[in-house]
Amino acid sequence: MTDTFLFDLDGTLVDTAPDLHHALNSSLASVGLGSVDIKLTRHWVGHGARKMISSALEQHNERFSNALVEELYENFLEYYRQHIAIFSKPFLGVRLTIQHLVKKRFKLGVVTNKRFDLSELLLKELNLLSYFRVVVGGDTLSVAKPKPDPLLHACKELGTTPEQAIFVGDSITDVTCARGAGCPIVLVPYGYNQGVSVSTLGADRTVESLVDLI
Repeated sequence: MTDTFLFDLDGTLVDTAPDLHHALNSSLASVGLGSVDIKLTRHWVGHGARKMISSALEQHNERFSNALVEELYENFLEYYRQHIAIFSKPFLGVRLTIQHLVKKRFKLGVVTNKRFDLSELLLKELNLLSYFRVVVGGDTLSVAKPKPDPLLHACKELGTTPEQAIFVGDSITDVTCARGAGCPIVLVPYGYNQGVSVSTLGADRTVESLVDLI
């Protein structure tokens, strides 16, 4: 019997790409580089801010060092913290679904590779934080997804088992994490999956909207 739903954050619950895009372009501008197109940002989202910055530098044909990436990362974080929910919005049906699941007494949690502090801040700004009993960020443990540990940690915090939970995500990272933990996995097709069709990723189920979970 399922008693718990665990959700990825970026690309599953919230469309965060617009604010990530502005933060990325702000960091590029700080070293005199031009903006990148949001289509590229959407393709890069999901591998972490440092990878996104590296990809943008490669797009500009810029040679870069780890020191430059770290400099831009700090600029990125400063901007993003202050503009984390300007354009980011929950995907259609998300709020309705989680309200319904809470009303039905399911335990809800978030398991994301986004930093814990930024994850809590985003959920708070969007008035979603109170619905989730646990938030596991990319830096909560010493390892992150696709390792199963964050999902297992969330289950432990909620007093449930992976077999009693359903993990909802948008990428192969989420599938690998769920499979490693022994947890059923549901994917949404609208998220940040680097152009790969989620139907090919081996999920137990694909839903067009979280409303389909109700």
